[in-house]
Amino acid sequence: MKCEHCTRKECSKKTKTDDQENASVEVPSAPESGEEKGEFHKLADAKIFLSDCLACDSCVSAEEGVQVAQQNAKDFLRVLNLNKKCDASEHRVLAVSVCPQSLPYFAAKFSLSVTDASRRLCGFLKSLGVHYVFDATIAADFSILESQKEFVRRFHQHSEEEPALPMLTSACPGWVRYAERVLGHPVTPHLCTARSPQQIMGSLVKDYFARRQDLSADRIFHVIVAPCYDRKLEALQEDVPTASPGFRGTDCVLTSGEIAQMMEQSDLSVRDAALDTLFGDVREEVRRHDGASSDGCLAHIFRHAAKELFDEDVGELTYRALRNRDFQEVTLEKSGKVLLRFAAAYGFRNIQNVVLKLKRGRFPYHFVEVLACAGGCLNGRGQAQTEDGRADRALLQRMRGVHAAGPGRTPETSAHVQDLYREWLDGADAPRARGTLHTAHQGPGRPADGRDIKW
Repeated sequence: MKCEHCTRKECSKKTKTDDQENASVEVPSAPESGEEKGEFHKLADAKIFLSDCLACDSCVSAEEGVQVAQQNAKDFLRVLNLNKKCDASEHRVLAVSVCPQSLPYFAAKFSLSVTDASRRLCGFLKSLGVHYVFDATIAADFSILESQKEFVRRFHQHSEEEPALPMLTSACPGWVRYAERVLGHPVTPHLCTARSPQQIMGSLVKDYFARRQDLSADRIFHVIVAPCYDRKLEALQEDVPTASPGFRGTDCVLTSGEIAQMMEQSDLSVRDAALDTLFGDVREEVRRHDGASSDGCLAHIFRHAAKELFDEDVGELTYRALRNRDFQEVTLEKSGKVLLRFAAAYGFRNIQNVVLKLKRGRFPYHFVEVLACAGGCLNGRGQAQTEDGRADRALLQRMRGVHAAGPGRTPETSAHVQDLYREWLDGADAPRARGTLHTAHQGPGRPADGRDIKW
C-alpha cells in the first residue's frame, strides 16, 4: 500500500493492518455522555488516508499518527462545549485562522465571492462560540517577505564550491517533511529557512495577539482551517520560538472539507460577520496574493529578485509549461542571456524529477516553488473532493475562477506587517525577527533547532 503521490517501491507505511488496502488512522470515539456530544454529534469521524498525504513511509511515527487523529471536529467541539459548562474565568479563548487557499473553496461551494464567503464562515464559527476568526494571509506576507530576502542573500553567496542555490520553498509541510525525513542531504540545505505561514500564524496568535489581549498563551485554543491534511502533521512540530520548548502555536487543524461538513449539518441560525484582525478591528474585504494555486511565492520572489538584483521591473509573469502543466518555468532574460530561471513543481512525480536533477548536479534553476499536491494548494485533499475521494474538477475550476477574480495585493504594501516588524519583532533585521520567522531544517535522524541558522 502506497500513498498515491508516491512512486517509491519501498514506500509502505501502514497505519492499521498490513492487508488493509485503504488503511486509515481512526479517531477515538467520543464519550457517550450527552454533555460531550455537542450540536454536531452526527459528524463522521475524521479519517486520514495515505492517499490524502505525502507524509508516508518513514515520515510518520505511530505516536504522531495518534496525535494527528486527535485533530478533528470532535476535539474542536469538545473545547466549545467545555466553555459552555465551566466558569467564565476558566474559558479557553477560541481563535480560528483561515488559510487563504481555503476561502475560494467556501466561495465556490456556496456560490459567493471570497469576501462574502469569509463573512459566512466567520458568522458560522462565531455562532458555535468561537471568539476570533482571522485571515492567515498576514502570516503568508511575512513568509514571502523573508523568503525574498533570503533568495537575494543566497544569490550573492552562491558559488560552485559552496552552492547556495537553488532555493526550494518550504511552505508546503508535506514536501518539507518528505525532504527532511527521507531525502536529507543534499536537498535540505536548499530548503528556504523562512517559517511557513501556518507556523508564523501560530506565533502571531499565541505570542503577539495573546500579549495584546493580556492573555496567557495557554488560554488560547488556536485552530487552523487548511486545504490539506499535511497541515495537521505540521502542527505537531510547530513550536512558538518565543515560548518554552514544546509549546505549540496551533492546537488543532481542521480541513476546509471538515468545516464545510459541519456547516451543512448545522441547523443554527447564522448571521454573517466580518473577519477579525490581530489589531482589534475587522476586515471588510479579503485580498489575495498573486499565484493561481499557492500563496504566490514564486511570483513575488521573482519580481523582487528581478528588481533587487538587476533593476528590472516585471509585470505579468509568463509561465512556460514543460513536462506537464504542473511543471512550469519563468525566466528573466536580457540581451539573450538568462538572468533568472524559476520553476514551479507541483505533485510528487514532478518533485522526484527535481530531486533527481539536483542530486545529479544538473539543475538549471535558481528557485523552485515545490508543492506536494498536483494542481497546487487549491487542490489540497482536504477540500474539493467528491464522496469517492476524487478531485471535484468542476468545483476546482470554479475555485480557480473565484480566486483569480478577487482583488490582489503585494506583501510589501501591508502597513500592518510593517507595524508588526517594529512592534512585535524589534525591526525587520533584528535577532528577534530572525529567530521568530526562520527555522533550521533537520535531516534524517538529526533534530533541528532554529538557533542553528548561520546568518
